[in-house]
Amino acid sequence: MTTIPTLSLNNGVAMPALGYGVFQTPPDETVAATAEALRVGYRHIDTAAAYGNEREVGEAVRRSGVARDDVFLETKVWINDYGHDATLRAFDKSAGKLGVDTIDLLILHQPLPTRFDLTVGAYQALEQLLADGKVRAIGVSNFMPDHLDRLLAETSVVPAVNQVEVHPYFRQPDVLAADAQHGILTQAWSPIGGITFYPGWGGEDRRSTLEDPTIVRLAETHGATPAQVMLRWHLQQGRSAIPKSVTPSRIAENLDVTGFELSADELAAIDALDTGLRGGPEPADVTLEAFGQEIPEA
Repeated sequence: MTTIPTLSLNNGVAMPALGYGVFQTPPDETVAATAEALRVGYRHIDTAAAYGNEREVGEAVRRSGVARDDVFLETKVWINDYGHDATLRAFDKSAGKLGVDTIDLLILHQPLPTRFDLTVGAYQALEQLLADGKVRAIGVSNFMPDHLDRLLAETSVVPAVNQVEVHPYFRQPDVLAADAQHGILTQAWSPIGGITFYPGWGGEDRRSTLEDPTIVRLAETHGATPAQVMLRWHLQQGRSAIPKSVTPSRIAENLDVTGFELSADELAAIDALDTGLRGGPEPADVTLEAFGQEIPEA
């Protein structure tokens, strides 16, 4: 079984650097896929209230036979549950669906700049949950540098993690720098550029990172796959990454990234692929009016 390196968060909590993501995984596929991920060695599972599959993630953990203390569970509060009291309730919803008393990492899913008062209230609720021992670490997702500055000015606990879109075609160097400056770990969603080739997301003209000549050449050099090269790039640059797949062979492949090392020149060659083009939604565009969805009770 592959041993995955751990990263130390800014509050001393250890987190496996590679996690298994279940974004866009239908609930009826989530139990089997997550159980397979745990079977091959993943010990970090990333879900979200808005994904609609927290209950199935919890079921997979229970079925896996892996002790609860050995699985790092990460989930996210959706914007409809922002505000202090609503976010405390959101914890109850997520913990209830996951079937756990404690969540290892609870993060805010979007900055919601149009109602940042609610964002601040939500984060203050996370701070309370942390103080009460209900969560082991707290953080944010899709926060740009100005959102971080606004949050830090009104709260006291620096986020442990900022989960953002990072892959070879969209590096977000300004976000990486801001996170590093504040001691926040950057966690990459779509770490192998999945949104560059999901059909229907942003048009059909996207180039797949998996077919990029530079990445393919590096994969051939190291006897690895393009996906493995991209995940290795994240790990060597100190990021956490959350690859997703429901295919057993790829679930295992994405974990097997510790047997080779990229040189500084090779890392720089991947950095140079950055197009500056975001694949996912612009964080400022995620408003309650456009993206609101009620999160059911547990």
